[in-house]
Amino acid sequence: MDRRGGCDVFDILVTHERGDRFRVRIRSHELLVDQPVGDGGEDSGPTPTELFVAGLASCIAYYAERYLRRHGLPPDGLAVECDFSFATDRPARVSAMALSVRVPEGFPEERRAGLLAVVEHCTVHNSIRQAPEISIRLESAPGRSA
Repeated sequence: MDRRGGCDVFDILVTHERGDRFRVRIRSHELLVDQPVGDGGEDSGPTPTELFVAGLASCIAYYAERYLRRHGLPPDGLAVECDFSFATDRPARVSAMALSVRVPEGFPEERRAGLLAVVEHCTVHNSIRQAPEISIRLESAPGRSA
């Protein structure tokens, strides 16, 4: 673990912009997260929870694409669709996710089991199944006391 108690390699910075809007910097990429207007935000980006779910869907898509290429199959038309719902009890969390991998036209029937086995073990899915150790600590901003 590094000095922040996090990962050794990856660095993500989330900074408050205004209201419920935050700028997320991941390597050289930036995106916004926000809340829907009905929840007090400006809807200028997805919610953090939507990013969490999208992370799983996009990881599955990546693993599927790699599987197709490894087996000489074109990825044209590959897509992953995901629906999710929130728990009705505490703690606040996603209670269910249903994902559908749309395989390209002409995908061989005999490859379905292999593809399913691969996408069910993407890195994000593995991280949900075997939850990572998470540590959170408070740190004062420069020139301020906590």
